[in-house]
Amino acid sequence: MKAIICEQYGLPETLKFGELPDPVLGPDQVLIQVEACGVNFPDVLIIQNKYQFRPELPFSPGGEVAGKIIALGENVDKFQIGDPVLALCGWGGFAEKVAVDQDRVFLLPKGLKAEEAASTLYTYATAYHALKDRALLKAGERLLVLGAAGGVGLAAVELGKLMDAKVIAAASSEEKLALCRQKGADLMINYESEDLKTRIKELSHGKGVDVIFDPVGGKYTEPALRGIAWQGRYLIVGFAGGDIPKIPMNLPLLKGCSIIGVFWGQFSRLEPKANRENIDQLAGWIKEGKIKQHIGKEYRLEEVPEALQALLERKMLGKGVVVL
Repeated sequence: MKAIICEQYGLPETLKFGELPDPVLGPDQVLIQVEACGVNFPDVLIIQNKYQFRPELPFSPGGEVAGKIIALGENVDKFQIGDPVLALCGWGGFAEKVAVDQDRVFLLPKGLKAEEAASTLYTYATAYHALKDRALLKAGERLLVLGAAGGVGLAAVELGKLMDAKVIAAASSEEKLALCRQKGADLMINYESEDLKTRIKELSHGKGVDVIFDPVGGKYTEPALRGIAWQGRYLIVGFAGGDIPKIPMNLPLLKGCSIIGVFWGQFSRLEPKANRENIDQLAGWIKEGKIKQHIGKEYRLEEVPEALQALLERKMLGKGVVVL
């Protein structure tokens, strides 16, 4: 099968387009003919050996796929051949076929295209788990989203508005902020040209923000934390900025705030029932037209290195998706 291949750890430019053997199907797995695969920041990390999971070389990255089931393992009882599904495979998705454990596979809502489904699972499920389960976001609260024009950031903006929060979008350019405004953000901060802490205080009338959604890390974390409200909740979602920040621990003490980790992949494994309820809710909102991922660009399979490089350089607006 055709696939993007990681033969040695490194940056996207080291990836190769070539042939890999078809996956060997385990007894509890389904084989999926991949139609689309989302482009996500963990893909950039896993090819550099910087992610929590370390597949053996050579492997194909790509952790979020949509397609049709073409074979069933002997123990599979939840699906049938021909079912349209989306799946969280961890890696292996930038290929024509992928084998996935059946408990990581979800039936595709009717009417949802593969490219839309493959751009939804990581971003919306992560953002919804963060805001609903971890932050316990309440109507009327002030929500600050860093990296707000990225895939998971836009999802947080859109879901924050749907949950009746007042959303402040922070991003690095006016073009990115314009996209956030289209998705419903109430207020904007350009943290490349404005002082983040000062603007948080101004926009919140000195009160600070109740919840901070941070998929960026790096130099923005400390000034954002300094702008948090009393008993606020700071959501650590990821480190797309490249650096894992060191937080002065006197700040949570003085603010009476909580710093909360968000790891949706582990949540979905350890709390499958709660995760299924979240997925069902998101699917319902998608069908009702209440949320819709912004696909910044569609790529061909051989263009995966270009897609990952755009993500690494934070040049991608919304979500990238590879269409086979």
